[in-house]
Amino acid sequence: MNDIHLQRGNSPLSALAGTLIENRYLARNFRGELIETPGDMFHRVAASVARADRLFDPAADVSKTAANFEAALASLSFLPNSPCLMNAGRPQGHLAACFVLPVKDTLESMFQTLKEAALIYEASGGIGFSFSRLRPREDTILQARGGAAGPVSFMRLLDAVAGLMDQNRTRPAANMAVLDISHPDIEAFINAKQTRGDLRHFNLSVAVGEQFMDCLNSARDYPLIHPRTGNAVGCKNAEKIFEKIVSSAWQTGDPGLLFIDRVNQDNPVPGMGRLSATNPCGEQPLLPYESCTLGSINLTKVVANSEIDFCKLDRLTRTAVHFLDNALEINNYPLRQIQEVSLTSRKIGLGVMGFADMLILLNIPYQSDRAVAVAGRIMSHIQSSAEAESASLSLIRGNFPCFDHSIFPGQGVLLRRNATLTTVAPTGTISLIAGVSSGIEPVFSFKGQRRINGVLIDDIHPIYARYHEVQKTIAKEVFQTAWDVAPEWHLKVQAAFQRHTDNAVSKTVNLPESATRADVRQIFLNAHTMGLKGITVYRDKSHGDQVLNACTFHREDGSVSSACF
Repeated sequence: MNDIHLQRGNSPLSALAGTLIENRYLARNFRGELIETPGDMFHRVAASVARADRLFDPAADVSKTAANFEAALASLSFLPNSPCLMNAGRPQGHLAACFVLPVKDTLESMFQTLKEAALIYEASGGIGFSFSRLRPREDTILQARGGAAGPVSFMRLLDAVAGLMDQNRTRPAANMAVLDISHPDIEAFINAKQTRGDLRHFNLSVAVGEQFMDCLNSARDYPLIHPRTGNAVGCKNAEKIFEKIVSSAWQTGDPGLLFIDRVNQDNPVPGMGRLSATNPCGEQPLLPYESCTLGSINLTKVVANSEIDFCKLDRLTRTAVHFLDNALEINNYPLRQIQEVSLTSRKIGLGVMGFADMLILLNIPYQSDRAVAVAGRIMSHIQSSAEAESASLSLIRGNFPCFDHSIFPGQGVLLRRNATLTTVAPTGTISLIAGVSSGIEPVFSFKGQRRINGVLIDDIHPIYARYHEVQKTIAKEVFQTAWDVAPEWHLKVQAAFQRHTDNAVSKTVNLPESATRADVRQIFLNAHTMGLKGITVYRDKSHGDQVLNACTFHREDGSVSSACF
């Protein structure tokens, strides 16, 4: 396999990773010519983020911090979210990936949201919106002035703006639309992506509370609530609405479910407001005008001699928390309100990537109780180390500003720099840079095709390329793809990580094309029972331009896998 070296240090990048970095991350001059190597990029990011230390201690050894950060980045042991790699140390300076904007029920507010969204798209951020406050379609606006357009129409307007902004971006615009199950337009929302190509910059999630689930379980109707008046304006059969959600998810992959009461159960600052929306991939619940900078630890880097090196994991976690807290300080926020709210709670989101690859290195099948146990143990350790580092930082830098109004004093916590510390993100591009499986997902396929800029290219997963010559030393059942893993094991792994994660966990249950609506229904019900904060399913071929495609692969023993072993 061809490698592109960083030119600072000794770590190689795959050819795919090198191409992605050149296209999206490296600095160029006014003629469009590259003026950075990948190693220069990591040096730029590390040096820029390290300088925040001097804001709290003028005598801080910034060079030591920068060297520590650069070692983690250049070894691909830890990577921050894409905007940080793109913009740290450069004039734009936008480092956060995740935002939530308010959507209020006035014409002025709605067009203000369009403007603010455009500024965030320009900063390479993804945005979550709750449309639950908008009055339903055809509702009265003013006498003799017709009816309201409704949430879905405004979503289409935002989607058009996102499409326009894509023309000048290296990172496609991404959004999450959330609508409460009690909204009178809920059926139109559920079916909003039935026509292929519609709302292509949006993921959809229905916010489902315990009241609805109780009605579903007892075969009762549930109330529809007018968002402007708060009054009940009708009712719907919970079972029929749930079946519409299931059917649409089976057909298109949207909507997912956001278990909104479960999300707010873990809200660390309930006094600042109720959480009603997440970032585009669902792992980061945020208040209006809040943002979050994410980063992920490459779990393959903490495996040595078929054992997990927890001491190294602790060091990486502490480095990552330090890095992400610094990033909050030097970040150039796209809006003043976002800066104010974000620095009030100082939320960061540290997660993982390469979990499936780590299991292979440990000779553990993804679909196993051992894998679930490892998931819990890994994330528990990261959470504990992150809390320790956040407390250590707070001794010098202080607690986050709204600490006294948070849940922590009541829990006996005295020191906490950040309202939230951990988030499990999908790590789409940064996992490609690191050459590992994405987030906590099973490997999609070991040999397949990937769509890059509209072109399908052959793709061999690095863990397969690295170990195919020594397969005799690794049990074949360890090389499991997303299609080999039964839905219940997807959920068990997600639940294991969620138990030790402040925010939420991005996880998609991949299903074969032959999966039924009943399969999707059971997954949704099980996700609720297991205490997950959200759930998304994706049935193969249910989206016409899916990014990844598995291919038929013939094993040496003569058997065939449609998921590409």
